[in-house]
Amino acid sequence: MALRLGPVIRPLRPLAIAKPCASQARWFATPAYPVTQGSSRGPTAMVFLNMGGPSTVDEVGDFLSRLFADGDLIPLGRLQSYIGPLLSKRRTPKIQKQYAAIGGGSPIRKWSELQCAEMCKLLDKMSPETAPHKPYVAFRYANPLTEETYRQLLADGFGNGRGGRAVAFTQYPQYSCSTTGSSLNELWKWRQRLEGKAAPLGDGRDDGTINWSVIDRWPAHSGLVEAFAQNIEAKLMEYPAERRDKVVLLFSAHSLPMTVVNRGDPYPAEVAASVHAVMNRLNNVNPYRLIWQSQVGPQPWLGPQTSSTVENYIAKGQKDLLLIPIAFTSDHIETLYELDEEVIGESGHADTVKRVESLNGSPVFIQALADLAKSHLDSGIACSTQMGLRCPGCKSDRCTESKKFFASQQV
Repeated sequence: MALRLGPVIRPLRPLAIAKPCASQARWFATPAYPVTQGSSRGPTAMVFLNMGGPSTVDEVGDFLSRLFADGDLIPLGRLQSYIGPLLSKRRTPKIQKQYAAIGGGSPIRKWSELQCAEMCKLLDKMSPETAPHKPYVAFRYANPLTEETYRQLLADGFGNGRGGRAVAFTQYPQYSCSTTGSSLNELWKWRQRLEGKAAPLGDGRDDGTINWSVIDRWPAHSGLVEAFAQNIEAKLMEYPAERRDKVVLLFSAHSLPMTVVNRGDPYPAEVAASVHAVMNRLNNVNPYRLIWQSQVGPQPWLGPQTSSTVENYIAKGQKDLLLIPIAFTSDHIETLYELDEEVIGESGHADTVKRVESLNGSPVFIQALADLAKSHLDSGIACSTQMGLRCPGCKSDRCTESKKFFASQQV
């Protein structure tokens, strides 16, 4: 989630795992020939869902406009259409400076495209019966937008009376109505607009629209846990041996407004599940806390805040602190600017307050994505049991219809 505020998408070129460069050069997709739906179970579209981020400074304004217009993410009530544009316009110059400071744009598109393409290469070997696996990325607030990705799926031979399978794979490991929920609502909206009146197939089996299934949460998947644990172990080695076991591990996740939490959103519990699993893998050697970052606006948010937590521990004499972005699967403004530049850079103790590397191109993480996808493809299940359960305080009709649709898909 990027509350820090800050073309038609084509199938992605398989990419070699690499570290980001300072210029944040974008990796563009390459065209592919339309797929043909045959008697086999493939091809399969693998669609990564995420909020996205502006790839250039010039895209920041549009990104913020879409973000503040989303009532699932930033609930502003009946004044959303009025207050949202004012907030985005007011914040744009400040957020543009932040993106300029991290290389001129967010690297989240680059990492998402790499992760999806590399996962699909593994899946082609692991699951030949559903191959070829075609990588796509659908962002909620930045290019490639969900609408554009959906149109590309249709252009590539999925749907439009031809059927075909697609998997919506959220890149938020822990489910929240504000993140995964919002992305799925957007996907459902464009499905209804672009395929809602598709003509039936000649044999009457189905209507020839894209057959969707969803990987909607994976907070304690063993591969995800292992990827985090290995990165934590590597960073702990930078501390002297005699202090290493005393380093406080600070698991930092994007916060939520308390109005969303009190509605019954499962996100806090699922983030805690991730932390618990990682600490078990690390044998619970180090002390730790779960903390929350990126609060925006005057209303109450889930705490304690990451920035104040670091300040308070330093004031108490605890200066060996290791930040772990537990709810993010790649670098973006929350890690590169908020944690690195603000929290660590302004702590006065950058030699002892450190951050664990993000998952980015980790082979362990990409293998975990492939394992997750393989299990899902084999399961015959459209989505998790949890996804069908609305929050106890939910009053969104769109959420109701979206959940019904995805839960009813036959795979």
